[in-house]
Amino acid sequence: MALSRDWIGARASVVLTFFVGVLAVVTGIANIGVGGTADFQLFGVVVSGVVRQITAFTGTLTGFLLLVSAFGLRRRLRAAWYATLFLFPITAAQGVLQSSELSLPLVALSVLALLVVGVNVRAFDRELSLSTTQIASLAALAGAQGYGTVGAYALQEEFNGVSTLLDAFYFSLVTGSTVGYGDITPRSAVGELFALSVLLVTVSSFAVVLGVVFTPLIEAQFSKALGRMTEEQLDVLENHVLVLGFGDLTEPILEELSSKADVLVVVPDEERARRLSDRGYTVLTDDPSDEEAQQRGKVEVAQAVVAATNNDAEDALAILTARQLNPEVTIVAAATQRENVNKLKRAGADTVISPATLGAHFLAESALGGHGAEALEERLLGAEGDEDLEAAAAAVSEAADGDDENGSERSGDADSDH
Repeated sequence: MALSRDWIGARASVVLTFFVGVLAVVTGIANIGVGGTADFQLFGVVVSGVVRQITAFTGTLTGFLLLVSAFGLRRRLRAAWYATLFLFPITAAQGVLQSSELSLPLVALSVLALLVVGVNVRAFDRELSLSTTQIASLAALAGAQGYGTVGAYALQEEFNGVSTLLDAFYFSLVTGSTVGYGDITPRSAVGELFALSVLLVTVSSFAVVLGVVFTPLIEAQFSKALGRMTEEQLDVLENHVLVLGFGDLTEPILEELSSKADVLVVVPDEERARRLSDRGYTVLTDDPSDEEAQQRGKVEVAQAVVAATNNDAEDALAILTARQLNPEVTIVAAATQRENVNKLKRAGADTVISPATLGAHFLAESALGGHGAEALEERLLGAEGDEDLEAAAAAVSEAADGDDENGSERSGDADSDH
């Protein structure tokens, strides 16, 4: 049986990367201090126990980097894809060097995730684009740490406990994070003045970076309140059903689809979008027939498109756009007027149903003495699986044949009366 896109697609890549990151963090923390500094054998080679300790805490750091990469994969960033492929072998190697039962699942999952992410190279095609503010904040952070490290190393005679570049970097990072352990202290006026300057520069740079990081999160909350989707949410859409527009039929359609597939509704009205979002539906506020809106809605990777508003002309335009963007996608539509069924099919719809005409037919037949309309409706609504659907289709065919026979009998009776 062929694997579905949900199991090996872009979404699976993001989920696996996230779980590998979490497992690397948990495994690294659990293995810190296990075995002490005692030497151990790995594949017949004696390895120093210090290596196990180092790979434990560096494995934890690698896990955090994988978590960052997972968020980058959610945005379909090619840079995150490269970083993930680079980090997976490192994570697996760290798990091997930790040489404990806790690290075996980490190694196995890292190899599996490497394969899944590797085959989805085409899914992560977005280039990393940093704003001027982001570039400036990162440059400020790097410059501040560089200033503190180089300055502390150059003025090591003015400090207690600074003798190497690592000591200097440690002092700069601890000062900038406002931890201040107090193990490195200035012992002259020059050292105190330099420490004050490092404190101001590094703390300011950290504050700028945090502001840049949290600003998109705040914007995301505003977007949700307004019924809008963020780019990060749109990027992870895959194998979903794209519902174009909102009409009288859209409500029951969403109720039917929401429990069976991921659904994205594209509506132009912000108030309607906000209401749908409050009810838990994924909504994109935009013109359903616009090419850019459908591209943002990931029509190229959707499993189906539904157009069921009260305006057949708008539905036809939305269907035409969807068919041009994805010639292979399944498109279904509801025709408000029966004469527009063929028009919607010519626009690109695979299946067109006229609910009003179908309902009117059943009601008219029931009014004229026909039986079984309600039973047929129950069979259609309750059909699950291929066999049930085939039985329902057969029932529809039988009902149609019965209507034809009844019509012929009525016509024959009328002729005999004459």
